[in-house]
Amino acid sequence: MNIAFVGCGFVFDIYMRTFRAHPELKVAGVFDINADRMARIRHYYGFATYGSYEDLLADPSVDAVINLTNIGSHFEVSRRALEAGKHVYSEKPLTRDLDQSRVLADLAVARGVRLYAAPSNVYSDSVRTIFDAVEQGHIGKPRLVYAELDDNPIHLMEFEKVRSPTGAPWPLTEEIHEGCTFEHVGYHLVWICALLGPAISVAAMSNELLENKSAETPGLSGTPDYSVALLTFANGAAARISTTVVAPRDHRMRVIGDAGEVSADSYRHYQSPVYLERFTRRSLNARKFRTLRANPFLGRLFGISGRRLKLVKNWKSSAVEKDQQLKSSLKQRMIEWLRRREVYAQDKLVGVAEMARELREGRPQYLSLDFLLHVNELTLLIHGAGPQGIATTPKTSFTPIGPIPGNIRP
Repeated sequence: MNIAFVGCGFVFDIYMRTFRAHPELKVAGVFDINADRMARIRHYYGFATYGSYEDLLADPSVDAVINLTNIGSHFEVSRRALEAGKHVYSEKPLTRDLDQSRVLADLAVARGVRLYAAPSNVYSDSVRTIFDAVEQGHIGKPRLVYAELDDNPIHLMEFEKVRSPTGAPWPLTEEIHEGCTFEHVGYHLVWICALLGPAISVAAMSNELLENKSAETPGLSGTPDYSVALLTFANGAAARISTTVVAPRDHRMRVIGDAGEVSADSYRHYQSPVYLERFTRRSLNARKFRTLRANPFLGRLFGISGRRLKLVKNWKSSAVEKDQQLKSSLKQRMIEWLRRREVYAQDKLVGVAEMARELREGRPQYLSLDFLLHVNELTLLIHGAGPQGIATTPKTSFTPIGPIPGNIRP
């Protein structure tokens, strides 16, 4: 599939970290309204560039547009691409407004093209392994999900100093003004909704707790930096998701059934270890003992946290198993090795690769348009809940999408 990127900022270089794992994706060119950024991408990666967005859309070789622009531009950039008859893969969130998202979905159907959206961590080996454990009945019926997205106290992390390999600054000001919930809660919503189906009720609150997040944003920004959501699903299960840039990093995923629990340490590491605990009186009583809770090795002797599962893999697992950068220095390869091993390992291009494979094989869209609209609506509800909170019923829904395709079981 021939793809073209719109937006050459910090996230573009994250997409490039796994580019060599996707030889079926051919970059026809890139465009950015910042000519300097575009020139840097051309010089560093060797990609062709377009003189304007109109030139990109007029290129008959482009099958799909990858929209990596800032959130405020998502709707217009995606709309124009769909109108031009291009498939679209958009970074999250799809838009800032559910009605705009519906316009995009309707336009895709009318033009006979497909609309996809990040995040793509639902395709990770860790999520596949969690789903497989649930589908095999290892935890009984899933009853409850706890999902954490605590992303470190943003005012202490010195993100203003962070640069991508091509010199793009980490978008600190945008992250603060858009808000951590709007930017990131989709990482959990996508796998939870894929597992449990549509939510039928939402209780949520959001608030701004932290002043002076950066030198460029003194005082309060007016955007929530903390949210918590309680979701009830059509299948009777429930979930609690917390999102913040105030608390220390915690990205855990836990699915609790009536017979056990399956969990992983991080949604952001696509091969994060997954543990299965089958509940017994012994393991549940062992949790009462402080020493066993505080010492993971001793705790596991009594069944706490269970056993580590072999990961269920997929056709793109190698993307996060070795260096797949298109271009890198020795220093960058060493940093990337450490990042993959200890911090996080994401393959942001896997969503684009799955889109290309579905189109190539004539398969229906796994993350359906109704699914994407539902995730978009839940994101907007949680982000906008405010300090007084809300309790409401989502307007959108979707037919449960079933098992993740392409599993390679151990």
